[in-house]
Amino acid sequence: MTSPKPIPGASVPLISRLATRVRAARLNMGLPRRALSERSGVSPRYLAQLEAGEGNISVLLLHRVAMALNMNIEDLLSETPPFDADVTRVAQLYEQASVTVQGRVRALLAPENPATLRAQRICLVGLRGAGKSTLGRMAADKLKIPFVELNDEIETEVGMPLSEVMALYGQDGYRAMEAEAIDRVVARHDKLILAVAGGIVAETATYTQVLERFHTVWVRTSPAEHMARVRAQGDLRPMEGNPAAMDQLKSFLTTRTPLYEQALAQVDTSTKPVQTSVNELLAVIATNRFLESIGTQ
Repeated sequence: MTSPKPIPGASVPLISRLATRVRAARLNMGLPRRALSERSGVSPRYLAQLEAGEGNISVLLLHRVAMALNMNIEDLLSETPPFDADVTRVAQLYEQASVTVQGRVRALLAPENPATLRAQRICLVGLRGAGKSTLGRMAADKLKIPFVELNDEIETEVGMPLSEVMALYGQDGYRAMEAEAIDRVVARHDKLILAVAGGIVAETATYTQVLERFHTVWVRTSPAEHMARVRAQGDLRPMEGNPAAMDQLKSFLTTRTPLYEQALAQVDTSTKPVQTSVNELLAVIATNRFLESIGTQ
């Protein structure tokens, strides 16, 4: 039986494609041809012919070359362009990462809707003294879900009180730790109530992540009650030696109000008993279905 005749020129695109991809992969890795030869066990002369489009390399030898270039042999031969070096490197890093990190990567890349990204996480924002910690703790206890104070999370992670964190690392260092703490909370919890510092809205990237990953509630009150509650907690810093403290507080409220208003809901605690405000927060959570799974929304 006569063997079929080869089609003239049929292999030329394949050989040309193979030559281009081998050379590009080698250069992307910064490998001299002799180094690739040593890694693959294929002679420099053979490699030179391969990259020139003149090679008639065997499948076994080509497999060695692909392995030395951290590629699959299919990537060198397929008509579809292979991933570039950066994408391949990202894929390798993903495979080596922990389950937690892989989950965060998937969450960032998946085309999910906002409700899915927020899961059942609730974050209370607002100026100091509005009642975030008190309301958050009491509501979480009622709902039987975790409550986390972000500053406590930072102190636990670095092993020192917040005052020392600020003294050693300054405002910029604290803001970086705040962003990292948000990442940890998101990775560890799909359901919780989180209370954050009032100034988190000033860090655009961190606040954007809060808005994307949490159902946010602005806990607010009047300037006078802000000041009175902080002093009642034994912190005289807002007033001591600073007669213009109330003006500064009002200025903070004016500046940050447009940012706080980006929250999904609000609870005004002005002139209200604590339990009344807690009940209002619970009502906001229920009405907005913040703790319902995405499948039931």
